Amino acid sequence: MSSSKPGVLALEDGSIFRGLAFGADATIAGECVFNTSMTGYQEIITDPSYFGQIVTMTAVQIGNYGLSPEDEESSGPKCAGLVVRELSPVVSNWRSTISLHDYLAKYGIPGLSEIDTRALTKKLRVDGAMKSCLSTLPLSDEEAIKRARAWRDMSGSDYVKDVTCAAPYIWGADDAANYNAPYLPVGTTMNAPGIPAKKFRVAAFDYGAKHSIFRKLIRHGFEVQVFPSTATHEQVREHNPDAVFLSNGPGDPAALDYVHKTVTGLLPDYPIFGICLGHQMITHALGGKTFKLKFGHRGGNQPVKNLETGKVSITAQNHGFATDPKSLESRGAQVTEINLNDNTVEGLSHATLPVFSVQYHPEAAPGTNDADPLFLDFYKMVEARKAGKI
Repeated sequence: MSSSKPGVLALEDGSIFRGLAFGADATIAGECVFNTSMTGYQEIITDPSYFGQIVTMTAVQIGNYGLSPEDEESSGPKCAGLVVRELSPVVSNWRSTISLHDYLAKYGIPGLSEIDTRALTKKLRVDGAMKSCLSTLPLSDEEAIKRARAWRDMSGSDYVKDVTCAAPYIWGADDAANYNAPYLPVGTTMNAPGIPAKKFRVAAFDYGAKHSIFRKLIRHGFEVQVFPSTATHEQVREHNPDAVFLSNGPGDPAALDYVHKTVTGLLPDYPIFGICLGHQMITHALGGKTFKLKFGHRGGNQPVKNLETGKVSITAQNHGFATDPKSLESRGAQVTEINLNDNTVEGLSHATLPVFSVQYHPEAAPGTNDADPLFLDFYKMVEARKAGKI
């Protein structure tokens, strides 16, 4: 639980928020953002898309059910820091193995509780996500503000290189639920009871991928071979995949020229499905552009309308950049879904190629399961391509 030791959050505009320290004793800087999810704090802090960001949870109490190894989305927390209104003094869940305080301390991540998160969130909504400094060590307000302003902007930053895997590997399963799937050497296969027979091989680019996405692909009939973000289209072709998947990830999508080049090379030859940053990589590969949102979409309650069917889904999202639809005119891309809060692009497809993408997270960890059928749509697309129907 949090102690009586004070801590501080300083924003680049000079605003100061004071609270109580928990987690690690550290001073860090990053982009301060907020997440409106009511649950799922473990999945959020272990999502690599939050690399370089200080996450503010708008739910009043955080930490009440502890943390469980089965719920991690990567190998430990990836956010820079965590801000909450109240850190629960009690951990009450039979699955929990560690408290939020001890977990963050273990990995060197600082946190602040007793912050007025409503006021902080309102400031970020009005003024936009800001560079910030969070310290659980003795630090003057002036120094904290100085460090916040000195932090590099999210725009123009390549954080994918910090979270991608080092080398290709096969994503495996160690039980029927496919929890905590282990890394297996390339060429190894593994089947577990309850998991569909792997009919198609998908080359999955890891730009900071959440484990739940790979679990969903396994459950929907794919053998998942993971590639680092630096893999070229020639290297992918050597493994003869049936399809390509582009994952989520952190940072500015416009800063990833090497990824744009790779995806451009793969577009003509494979069915491709992109999620979040993967969606933005398809945007750039088609010659389009992305732009930074004022405060982003982060939470499990974002309404998205499918323009082809008229259906509205409640989706889980975590992104600070979006596709510029005008930049895709005459590029063969079609906007298939929009966000009903601000009309930003939430889905794309191609007029002639078996390519589609969504800005949100259909694996829903945490979040609703409205968009889960997209994984089946991907399977059917690959099946049709293999049968020569598309």
